[in-house]
Amino acid sequence: MRVLFFAVALALSGIASAATIGPHAKGDQVLRAQVLLDRAHFSSGEMDGAYGSNMRQAIRGFQKLHQLPLSGVVDAATWTELERDQAPVLDTYTITAQDVAGPYTPVPAGMMAKAKLPALGYASLAEALGERFHCSPDLLRRLNPGKSLTRAGTQLTVPNVAAAQPLPKASTILVDAREGTLTLLDAGGMPFAQFPASTGSQHDPLPEGRWQVRGVATNPEYRYNPKLFWDAKAGDAKARIAAGPNNPVGLAWIELSKEHYGIHGTPEPGMIGKTQSHGCIRLTNWDVMAVVGSIARGAVVLLQ
Repeated sequence: MRVLFFAVALALSGIASAATIGPHAKGDQVLRAQVLLDRAHFSSGEMDGAYGSNMRQAIRGFQKLHQLPLSGVVDAATWTELERDQAPVLDTYTITAQDVAGPYTPVPAGMMAKAKLPALGYASLAEALGERFHCSPDLLRRLNPGKSLTRAGTQLTVPNVAAAQPLPKASTILVDAREGTLTLLDAGGMPFAQFPASTGSQHDPLPEGRWQVRGVATNPEYRYNPKLFWDAKAGDAKARIAAGPNNPVGLAWIELSKEHYGIHGTPEPGMIGKTQSHGCIRLTNWDVMAVVGSIARGAVVLLQ
């Protein structure tokens, strides 16, 4: 992908883009659409400036809300609706001394090794900044050629995700395994937010049916039980995995009335919608925190 050198001038100038965004598109206009979709609460997951399956589903969800043809392409009519949000698409962020200090610790792959760590924090500042601004560390580097991501005082160009409006309260959560999405519905059954999700596998299919939210825990510990995982490594034992964004369930766990199942975050945001889960519903950490802020105990959860 080419470096997004002129994305800054385009987005911060407020100049509207009229180009159609569809399959195989890359670059500044794709990023513009991703940021506007994110702020409209139709997330494409980890923003990277490239059109992919998660972005297609985000566009379709946004189009359905606005009663547009469900093309999955950002055409002129879709741009018109997206650009009702006129806040700058990009912003400037200054790296602080606290950002640089961390602490940052490499995260091992195995559960038994994870269990030895006192916390499952970020492995690097680039990873932390990527989560803060809903984008891949690689996108941050492309937006800031020649700049250090590890030096206090460095001014970075970042996606302006802070301009999003708060979500209203949801009555129902709808998870669609075929579409790979989690949608929030209001009391009238109208969708108002959508997020890409990993939703099970052949070994651990999504438990279809009507369930409820039993409770919500943020920054949770994880209790690993190898007997619940078909692919657990030989020699694994029950273990407590410390809290943190790189915890196996990320920054939040939404417990469902189906035992052992929940909606949760992930330490690998770039894999959402692209890899399978162990039956639970997995979102990026920032998306699951948005859901946490919108739902309460007793909310209906429809899995299909």
